Amino acid sequence: MTMQLCGTEEVRVAIERGDSVSLILVKRGNENQAVKDIISMAEKLDIRVIEGSENDLWRMARNNSDGTPDVLALVGRNPSASFEEVLESGGLIWMLDGAKYPVNIGFCIRTAEVSGADAVIVGGPLNNEERSAAKRASMKSNRFIPVFWREAIDSIQATKEAGFRIIAVEDIGENAPWEVDLKGNIVLIVGGEREGISEQVLSEVDEIIRIPMTGFVPSFNLQAPLSAVAIEAQRQRSDQ
Repeated sequence: MTMQLCGTEEVRVAIERGDSVSLILVKRGNENQAVKDIISMAEKLDIRVIEGSENDLWRMARNNSDGTPDVLALVGRNPSASFEEVLESGGLIWMLDGAKYPVNIGFCIRTAEVSGADAVIVGGPLNNEERSAAKRASMKSNRFIPVFWREAIDSIQATKEAGFRIIAVEDIGENAPWEVDLKGNIVLIVGGEREGISEQVLSEVDEIIRIPMTGFVPSFNLQAPLSAVAIEAQRQRSDQ
């Protein structure tokens, strides 16, 4: 399901229809009366409105062939949802277990968002400066998906209790992504840049996916396996 509404007409109709619009992005300094009307409607319904530059809206718009839209809206996912609310809603959650480099983490957040995931959990001891750097590297996509900075093992236990299946992406697995059921409520885990997924976390998983590699150097960068599985999960879940 497409999570983005593009342009004043799409956004206005969706709000009037009662669709699950959770956030609206408008061009900073916009004087368009239709946009002002949308902002007024959003305020009455307690829908969050944020401003972005013209470049922000042009870059994010799914359809910018006719120029930069004045407004975009997010539907079907609440970026302000709490961890408990995400578990209650269900869906697909990505977990980074032990990733250390902010740029890698940011790219993974961006990939999770654009592929339709419902949340991201970043496990590992990152300080505030490193978290801020990761958010910048995500191209600010963290504004549009819940990102939780919390311990991996505690998060796994909580998701299991909520009925999620736990699937790791690791080279000890036997099945390729397209051979695994990636529908329903699942947590997909990728490990850190050096150590991979911890033994403690691996002991809790229900299944392990292996990304096929045929080159001489048997190693992908962190974002590559996440992207490969994210695209396959998006394909499978498009019919849900």
